[in-house]
Amino acid sequence: MRPIARNLILAILGILAVLIALGAVPSLIETGDPYYVEATPVDDSGAAIVADNFSEQRFPYAFDALDAAAAGEDPARSEAYYTGPGGVGGLKESFTHTPFEEFDEFESRNAAAVQRGADSPVGDTVFVDYEGQRYRLEIVRLTEEP
Repeated sequence: MRPIARNLILAILGILAVLIALGAVPSLIETGDPYYVEATPVDDSGAAIVADNFSEQRFPYAFDALDAAAAGEDPARSEAYYTGPGGVGGLKESFTHTPFEEFDEFESRNAAAVQRGADSPVGDTVFVDYEGQRYRLEIVRLTEEP
């Protein structure tokens, strides 16, 4: 193999390794305050999003909270999402899935079911109908691990 071809192949492999690392490494950064999606069963009526046919892969934070609520956990929270350096809207959000994206998606499906908090994204809520039960999902931020 000629040196130029070998160097080109090594450069391409190096670029691929860097791109893969950019996709994986940010999700491992656990700095900043943790954000959770918290689910609470409610009896109110009004606008809601029917989530029975939603993909758990598309909405992992919402489904973590819904599953915890169905199991009777108190509080019924999802896995933590850490913002990383730069806080909300920082570099990490460009490479990872966030609970904030899930709430944006809920809002695009039914804006009437979503309420934005004064300290958005903290306090953002959405009403969801899931498996015959109505839930209130809220983004909460804790300054310490539970």
